Amino acid sequence: MEQPSAKPQNPCFSSGPTSKYPGWSAADLSTSSLGRSHRAKGAKGRLKKVIDGSRRILGVPDDYLIGIVPASDTGAFEMAMWTMLGERGIDVLAWESFGSGWVTDINKQLKIKDVRLMEADYGELPDLSQVDCSRDVIFTWNGTTSGVRVPNADWIADDRDGLTFCDATSALFAMDIDWKKLDVVTWSWQKALGGEAAHGMLALSPRAIERLERYTPPWPLPKIFRLAKSGKVSLDLFEGSTINTPSLLAVEDHLAGLSWADSIGGLPALIQRSQENLACLAKWVKDTDWVSFLAKDPAIRSSTSICLAIVDPWFTSQSADDQQGIIKQITGLLEELDVAYDIGGYRDAPAGLRIWGGGTVNEVDIESLLPWLDWAWGEIRNP
Repeated sequence: MEQPSAKPQNPCFSSGPTSKYPGWSAADLSTSSLGRSHRAKGAKGRLKKVIDGSRRILGVPDDYLIGIVPASDTGAFEMAMWTMLGERGIDVLAWESFGSGWVTDINKQLKIKDVRLMEADYGELPDLSQVDCSRDVIFTWNGTTSGVRVPNADWIADDRDGLTFCDATSALFAMDIDWKKLDVVTWSWQKALGGEAAHGMLALSPRAIERLERYTPPWPLPKIFRLAKSGKVSLDLFEGSTINTPSLLAVEDHLAGLSWADSIGGLPALIQRSQENLACLAKWVKDTDWVSFLAKDPAIRSSTSICLAIVDPWFTSQSADDQQGIIKQITGLLEELDVAYDIGGYRDAPAGLRIWGGGTVNEVDIESLLPWLDWAWGEIRNP
């Protein structure tokens, strides 16, 4: 096959950190808060603007608290688990790497006894009808490493007694989220809007706030995890104060991403752009015999972390190590030519490709990438 001529204008298809929005430039970032204390009035106001902008664009209910916390989505979710779990039994859903990580922490670090684990292989979902909402529920809305998302939140009871803890980092700003079904929601800046790393976001429902103020877990809490003091939630955290020192340059970068989201039409436009990217890839997959979606069911297929499995018999007959080696050859070839960066599947997932399709990616770049995928496959398959 002849090498394609047109390359994607933006070769960044990583699933985290993700591509900057179209037209991004560091020169456009405000620097007036740099060199200042993050507790100074102006800098704190910028942090509060991140909270308010996130609430507006995502449609977070007014009675939910939103805070900026350390250590990205992982830090936010760990903070929630360590401060609120242990009061009752837990149903944990795991169908990919990050969900499995929460299982490890619950079992081996927090050592909670009453845990029901509901697992599924990569590309599948557990049976959501088996979830008991009288218990606390832990799940990811979108499995970043498997390309599988929950289709909706209908399986979560409105009159639940337990809390729902949702890791939503690769779903927010790209998918419809039913906030009233969720009590604890976490995400990070470097996913769907392409912000810089190290900062997490935590949203708490009134039910989660009540748990924090009523319940004290039996284990010690590091300072970095403490959300309540003397039976009261620390409200300053949800007004722009932070537990540790944030990067004010990263704050300005995220504000720029939120402003761009507003400029294109907010959440509906972001969702549409992501769905168009998935549709573009789906048309190619349908017409391509060597590749398929890891998630077979379209109803649970992610439009952000789009995971592809290679189904060619030559590839599937290889050992797992050889399959990973083939993927590295394909991705290395495309990276060397500045066609696509960071599109290998996650290290713990089945060997394959993973292409970010969130709203910061232009559909035309997805279209330009596809002939290159066919070409690189041919170069490796038939050298």
